Amino acid sequence: MATPFGFAGARTTPFVLASMDARGGAAAQEAIALIGGALNAHIALHDAPTALAALPDPVPVAVFDLDGAPDELAHDVAAIVAMLAQAQAWRCVVAMGVAQIDLVIAALGDAADEVHLLCAPDQAEWIGTLAVVAASGAGVVRAADGQREELARLSADVARIAELLARLTGGTGGGRAEDHHRAFAPAPAKSVITASTVRDVLRARRLRDRFFGDGLFEDPAWDMLLDLFAAQLEGARVSVSSLCIAAAVAPTTALRWIGKLTAARLLVRAPDPEDGRRAFVALTDAASDAMHRYVATLAEARLPFV
Repeated sequence: MATPFGFAGARTTPFVLASMDARGGAAAQEAIALIGGALNAHIALHDAPTALAALPDPVPVAVFDLDGAPDELAHDVAAIVAMLAQAQAWRCVVAMGVAQIDLVIAALGDAADEVHLLCAPDQAEWIGTLAVVAASGAGVVRAADGQREELARLSADVARIAELLARLTGGTGGGRAEDHHRAFAPAPAKSVITASTVRDVLRARRLRDRFFGDGLFEDPAWDMLLDLFAAQLEGARVSVSSLCIAAAVAPTTALRWIGKLTAARLLVRAPDPEDGRRAFVALTDAASDAMHRYVATLAEARLPFV
């Protein structure tokens, strides 16, 4: 029998949900039902360590809804998720509120790249994420006919972004020979630029939204790189939550992009040595050098910095 959203692979996937209490996690429960998943267990976050250890095989998709959890509990549960994702190779989804971003990312550490993150998710984000995670066990997501075109467009966008990131980091992605020649053409070693100039570029980019409306010019990867570049020039540190704001997109989308840019070795996360509940993000040395060379090349060619 087809599920309401046509995700056939989810019907064989068991889920376990942990939320503040048995009545919590309503959005997650609804999304699991809509994709045809089976909710095998619903436990309170306080009971998560004991309850998860007692789960039988096969290991389900574990969904942690931290909404409403006190900071200490949210941090401790995120640390448990990190262990499950890395040591046990569990498929984990963590949903959090905007105010919980920094403490959750800090607790996850390197496991943040292996966990599916949601921040203040709407129903569409819940459905999409749980369907993808459920299907990852079978290796495929099967969409209804009306969704095939959209999935194809999304796949094309991902391929395009991967190619651009590969060029920027010196990878061996696809593209024409002349594109690679331009990407690695000699450029001045360092640019002469100030943080104020970079901040002006960011302000100009935000002005477009005022005149043309939100959502038309979303470019979170570049906005994040610009914000971190300006912070580096200022000698300032940027928290994960602050970088999500700079991305000017939904928090879940911003977190996903932080993960992509980290995987591409353009960003690096580091815990705050003075506060274990906060993590900072910075440009890698390679990304910083690429930004300087990019700006210097623009100046040499007398092109605007945008």
